Amino acid sequence: MPKQTLEPMHPKDFVPWYGKIAAKLVLSRVPAAYGLWRSLSMFRHGSMHKPDYALDTFRQHFKKSKLKGRKDLVHMEFGPGDSLFSSLVSRAHGASKVYLMDVGRFAVDDLDEYSAMHEFLRHVRLPVPDTDFTGDLDSMLASINAEYHTDGLDSLRNVPDNSVDYIWSNAVLEHVRLDEFPETARHMKRLLRPGGVCCHRIDIRDHLDEALNSLRFPKSVWESRVMANSGFYTNRMRRDMIVDCFREAGFEVEVTREVRWDSMPTARWKLHADYRGRSEDELLVAGFDVRLTHPS
Repeated sequence: MPKQTLEPMHPKDFVPWYGKIAAKLVLSRVPAAYGLWRSLSMFRHGSMHKPDYALDTFRQHFKKSKLKGRKDLVHMEFGPGDSLFSSLVSRAHGASKVYLMDVGRFAVDDLDEYSAMHEFLRHVRLPVPDTDFTGDLDSMLASINAEYHTDGLDSLRNVPDNSVDYIWSNAVLEHVRLDEFPETARHMKRLLRPGGVCCHRIDIRDHLDEALNSLRFPKSVWESRVMANSGFYTNRMRRDMIVDCFREAGFEVEVTREVRWDSMPTARWKLHADYRGRSEDELLVAGFDVRLTHPS
């Protein structure tokens, strides 16, 4: 399994991690549409709104799936975030149907952006499907046999058994609520057809200072509604905890990439007792990629 040393981070500002918590706790309670916060770059769900980034990210995951070349597969993305560009990218890579699953309706609905993505894919000589840009976002998705579902676990529960060939996500699963992660893993197994594959990139740094500051807090505080709904929540599951959860759901698990710190980014003595006793080998893991398959 290849291992990668984490490159030094270059933060955009000098606000300490605890200042970011305070700011987001306040801002998340100011009545404003998500689109406003996104335009101010205060709350943004990834970078999949950039055509080249969306295509490159999809290709990185799809290559690891080993499904390239197979046609008429059903794809599912967890957490498309601010853009549904992956619906067009999946179709351009042979998908017959695409599910886009999220916990809220965050995606931009300006069809000019999707039309530009369509042209970008044509420019790089990918076989994009005929797409209707004359109506709204839902009609555009219907024209390429894609569905956008935004009720989290409730949406997953409504997808039929053995109906998906490929499930993927990019820095999303760390945001799944801790008490919902096991059920989410079980639904992935339920949905996946024999021969299907899941590929996920999981970033287990804190989303405050790219360190382990989230591990300072007791579970009762971190899992509270106030903290969980403030834009910086991660479930704080470490690599081994996540791998064990996937195995308990019935998957065979292959860690295909690992990103590590050279030394502890947050001193062990500063961590809560729930994490202080975990091995240094596990605490040095900042992120990893997994490939999940059926035992058969």
